[in-house]
Amino acid sequence: MVNGVRLVALDPSPSGPLAATFDRVIRKPVSAMSEIELWRLVEELRASTARLQELLEGRTAELRASEERQRVLLDVNNAIVTCLDRDSLFSATAAALRRVIPFDRAALILHDPVKNVFRMLGVAGPVPSPPLIPLGTEWPRQGSRAGWVFDHKKPLVTADLRDSLSFIEHAPLLREGIRAAVSAPMTIKGKILGTLNVGSRVPGRYGADDASLLAAIAEQVALAIENLLAYEEIAALKARLEEEKVYLQEEVRTEAAFGDVVGESPAILGALANVRKVAATDSTVLVTGETGTGKELIVRAIHALSRRKDKLLVKVNCAALPASLIESELFGHEKGAFTGALARKVGRFELASGGTLLLDEVGELPLELQAKLLRVLQDGEFERVGGTQTLKVDVRLIAATNRDLERAVSEGLFRAVLYYRLNVFPIVIPPLRKRRQDIPCLARHFAAHYASKMGKRVGSPSPDVMDRLTAYSWPGNVRELQHVIERAVILSPDGRFELGNVLPRAGGSPTARLRALEDVERQHIVAVLEETGWRVSGERGAAKILGLKRTTLEARMKKLGIVRRS
Repeated sequence: MVNGVRLVALDPSPSGPLAATFDRVIRKPVSAMSEIELWRLVEELRASTARLQELLEGRTAELRASEERQRVLLDVNNAIVTCLDRDSLFSATAAALRRVIPFDRAALILHDPVKNVFRMLGVAGPVPSPPLIPLGTEWPRQGSRAGWVFDHKKPLVTADLRDSLSFIEHAPLLREGIRAAVSAPMTIKGKILGTLNVGSRVPGRYGADDASLLAAIAEQVALAIENLLAYEEIAALKARLEEEKVYLQEEVRTEAAFGDVVGESPAILGALANVRKVAATDSTVLVTGETGTGKELIVRAIHALSRRKDKLLVKVNCAALPASLIESELFGHEKGAFTGALARKVGRFELASGGTLLLDEVGELPLELQAKLLRVLQDGEFERVGGTQTLKVDVRLIAATNRDLERAVSEGLFRAVLYYRLNVFPIVIPPLRKRRQDIPCLARHFAAHYASKMGKRVGSPSPDVMDRLTAYSWPGNVRELQHVIERAVILSPDGRFELGNVLPRAGGSPTARLRALEDVERQHIVAVLEETGWRVSGERGAAKILGLKRTTLEARMKKLGIVRRS
């Protein structure tokens, strides 16, 4: 109360007009004022009160806008903070955006620091089919809208795409009918993860306030994306550890009966010399040889002598998997990629990253998958089945097969360009019949191994047994010898190794001896035919190798009942 006048509103500014009016009232009593002075005083008070009311309403509106902005950011944060997969994160982000910034199209674009490109992670709104900018689309940093935002570290508002700078993304956006756009950097701890973008079919739809709000939302999304990427990395590491655990458990169960290559023949020593030459490199190796010759042991030796020996040696048997599952086994798949894909699966290429991958029986790969394998060999890149993210791996590839790939190429069953990529350093494993001097040491090795495993004392095979083993043609090679010795150890009495009736025995009646000779001849001819792919004539035919005329060989085959199995 000043001189009988109640002062309700106070000017917060000490030098404002209301303060000056009050000061004049205090210095001159109202009773001493004329009617004109009183009227002026009242008008000044009314004007000052109105100005204060406007100021109060403005401040109140600012506070409400600030509260609304904080509420929006809190809603966005609550909507996306628990999203731990990319699809749900973008769906939640688009839903939260739609409540505060109208759009006809929204997009989330991530930066790939390895390739220095931007990749489309998600898009919402009416999208044509097929989309003009599909998920996984990449743009270079130079010349792209996302690159501009990344470099300038601030939002970009475009009133009309038709009149603005021509970025790479603008042409497809205009074809989709988008006219106005705003893009904001998703920044966290000074690092830009990508851009958050909205677009409208109405030119001039967005302004500075929309850009400011979108930038604030983009910071919330960046935090969620960082959490998502960290979760994905942890999940990938966990999945890889689980895969390694399962794989190593399988390896322990299927480990071969012996760990080293046994033999001193020139043929096997030559193969081992090639192993030592190529092991220290990262070159692709193609190991060929008949079934049972020990190709996998050679592969293990290459891996053990390489710089990757502390990493995994991962095996894929291309002949043991259905054609429909080989791609998923090699490259992995995303959740929902096909019926039964209930979770993401890490493929063998990804599992072997940093180590060695063995493609056993590579000649059985379907033609359509050979093209995808070729891309991995050339670029080291692939995508999981049902995925859009390009993965890069560092894998040393070794292929093994018992097929004649060169012949398969000529028959159109194997891609020539893939054969040349695999055949960088070929190693041929000789069949057991071409390294007969190794049979005694292999037989002793297997006999000692299985006797120890079974807790029996059977001793070494006798010279007579060795002669019989050496005379046999071993169409099943080392694997057949291994199984024969195991069976003999089971049947042998304690203290003495007996071969029994496992192999054809010399002696007996003339008829028995004749049958044994015919069996040996039949087995030898079949082995040569299998080695030549059942080619009878020609420089690489069986007749040439056997030193016979084609007609003579065909007559012997007819007499012995030798026909090619279908």
